[in-house]
Amino acid sequence: MDGSSLHRDRRHPLRNWAAAAASALAMTSCASDSYQVAAMEASNSGDYKAATSLAKKEVLRFSSPDQCSPKVTLNCGTLALAYGTLASYQILDGDRAAGEDSFRSAKRALSLTNLDNRPGAIAIVFRDVSEAYWKSGDRTRAIEVFKEGSAAGADKFLYMSSAARFAEPPPADLQQPDQQPPNLQPTGQQPPLQQPPSQLPPSPLRNPR
Repeated sequence: MDGSSLHRDRRHPLRNWAAAAASALAMTSCASDSYQVAAMEASNSGDYKAATSLAKKEVLRFSSPDQCSPKVTLNCGTLALAYGTLASYQILDGDRAAGEDSFRSAKRALSLTNLDNRPGAIAIVFRDVSEAYWKSGDRTRAIEVFKEGSAAGADKFLYMSSAARFAEPPPADLQQPDQQPPNLQPTGQQPPLQQPPSQLPPSPLRNPR
């Protein structure tokens, strides 16, 4: 790697997170022949009702007691991610009440997730939901969700969310010392959701459980 590449990596520390995240998504997808891809395609076409229906099927795959329960926590991280994705599609479809209910279910699954993987799973779930609110135009709720995720112990992946710019400074190791502090005043333009929630690059987890 040449010097300029090293310089770019130092200036953009989240790039490496995104690369690792793609690998984590691949592992999660392999664990499930899943409805994720079909839901993602429906969301890309703007059909959030179809995406929601497919996401519900994904939730059912991991919501049985032998997958996630106080006694069996095998796939609680995966279930949390599935609920977070479902919540995001419901919010984007305009059904906030259902989205909040799914979000609560995601948080219950997070409470049972393996401690090693929990910070990353929290980051994914809260980022997905925050981004859905951001895209739907409710910046206040998007920032609230971001702050809640930060307080719950989410890892640095949460700071890739749109709301992060208006909520609090990033951790010290994500700040760029040679850059001027960003203008935190809203511009009046709503930044678009980078990708639908299911296809957002997840935090670099080791197959969340």
